Amino acid sequence: MTESDLRKTVTTRGDLPAHIAIIMDGNGRWAKQRSLSRVAGHREGINSVREITRVCGEIGIDHLTLYTFSTENWARPRVEVSALMRLLLRTIRSEVRDLNKNNVRLTTIGNIEDLPADARKGIEEGIELTKNNTGLNLNLALSYGSRQEILQAVRKITKLTQSGELAPDEITEATITAHLFTASMPDPDLLIRTGGEYRVSNFLLWQIAYTEIYVTPTFWPDFREKELLEAISDYQTRERRFGKVSEQLQKKR
Repeated sequence: MTESDLRKTVTTRGDLPAHIAIIMDGNGRWAKQRSLSRVAGHREGINSVREITRVCGEIGIDHLTLYTFSTENWARPRVEVSALMRLLLRTIRSEVRDLNKNNVRLTTIGNIEDLPADARKGIEEGIELTKNNTGLNLNLALSYGSRQEILQAVRKITKLTQSGELAPDEITEATITAHLFTASMPDPDLLIRTGGEYRVSNFLLWQIAYTEIYVTPTFWPDFREKELLEAISDYQTRERRFGKVSEQLQKKR
């Protein structure tokens, strides 16, 4: 099936995921196969970010969350971390006008105060410029870790109970959801992991309880429109039961 045929098939089925989350893995391995530096892999990965963002906007995806830099990534060699922060800043500054022109809204989850001041400033300027856009929400997970996110939510809720604003038996799943970084968006319908590893790497642990997971061996720098559409097509063939049985779902149709 050609790329255009695949796009037509995916978009006419009428069951697009509203929120796609991606663990962008394999930049380093892609570079190693080509005897390049790891940073070269990250640079090429930006081209994939650009294309996947464009396609998601064109086909009508509401939210795209990209696992850009985890809390654990700070433990990488200092040279690589510094290069990644410089690359992040250059990318935001060079891409934000196109994002704005294409009605894309830039948001982040994570502790962006951990970022170097210039990178943080670039991110904040991009968020401000695009805040009123109504198209795709491009959500970058930066200095993000799901366990840390849940811990912060628990601390906030604990303070509410200590102050008497919330009784312990009033705490519900919705209470926790409302105190996560992702409170303003729905849980992901589809989680894609590139690079072939079968783990979720401390990413959206609460939010992906019923998310469909798609793992591809393709390294992130090679993941482009065709690969995205194949992932969405696979998602569209699945029956999402949310703990029920098929017969219960069929009765509702």
